[in-house]
Amino acid sequence: PMNSLTAFFRKPGRAAWIMFLVVPPMVFMATFVVWPILSALAYAFYHWEGLKRGEFVGLGNFIDVLTREPFAAWTLNAFLHNVWVFIALMIVQNGFGFLIAYAISKELPGHRFHRVAVFLPVILSTVIVGFLWKLFLHPLFGLVNAAFVSVGLDSWAQPWLGQESTALWALVFVNAWHWVGFPALVFLAGMQRIPSEVIDAARLDGASEWTMITKIVWPLVAPSATICFVLLFIGSFNWFELPYVMTGLDGSPYGKTDVLGLLFYRTAFGNQSAGVQDFGRGSALAVLTFLFIAVVSAFWTIRLRKREIEI
Repeated sequence: PMNSLTAFFRKPGRAAWIMFLVVPPMVFMATFVVWPILSALAYAFYHWEGLKRGEFVGLGNFIDVLTREPFAAWTLNAFLHNVWVFIALMIVQNGFGFLIAYAISKELPGHRFHRVAVFLPVILSTVIVGFLWKLFLHPLFGLVNAAFVSVGLDSWAQPWLGQESTALWALVFVNAWHWVGFPALVFLAGMQRIPSEVIDAARLDGASEWTMITKIVWPLVAPSATICFVLLFIGSFNWFELPYVMTGLDGSPYGKTDVLGLLFYRTAFGNQSAGVQDFGRGSALAVLTFLFIAVVSAFWTIRLRKREIEI
């Protein structure tokens, strides 16, 4: 094997071509991923006065964002909102994505059009989607309230982004509308890999539609479910663009849409409510978020892969 590998690289120009393909991505990753992560980790161990690095404080910044008020309350509030967003999107976004994929897999009339249409919002920029839906949900001239009024449901018209009880769930709905096409196509790809003999045998045995979904289709698309689950978890705890565009950096109203991404940005770079910027505590929060996402994602990936093998 070593002789074959040596002969492979000795062919004229092949080693240079491989280096050309491998080195640029490695340099890009090192510059824009590895180095920022290591820098944030280093910044988290120092006290900062604006842009000036102060003395070494060890784990002081980590202790502050987890135990010292008001930082601890802000961190817990933002973290719980991320948890609720993840749970809601798991039910709404991935749930509807699975049902849409199952409907398309039935090849009903118009299924080719719907396969494309359901994915169209995914290719839109999150900033564009945020501004668009912010206009749609406007309490005075938004299309959503106008639609309710036009069909006689005046009581349903309300300031969706301006009241505490609906603001976060409005963001969840917009995010689900934006991204539901991705899990739909992932699940559809998994369903198309199910052998037709399995489906035909279940039909001959008189399996109902519900039995087909829960006992046959769902277990056999386990790899697709793993991908959707892990990516949704990462996206939910990295949530930033949509709440920033639609409700602002403060997580209005009254912090009801605040998430870890917004809290990190306010802490590290400052704003009217957070006061001066604090790179130390902001970096500590970023490192804690990164570690949480990495550990939980790795754990669930391994756990779900074992489940796939068992199935």
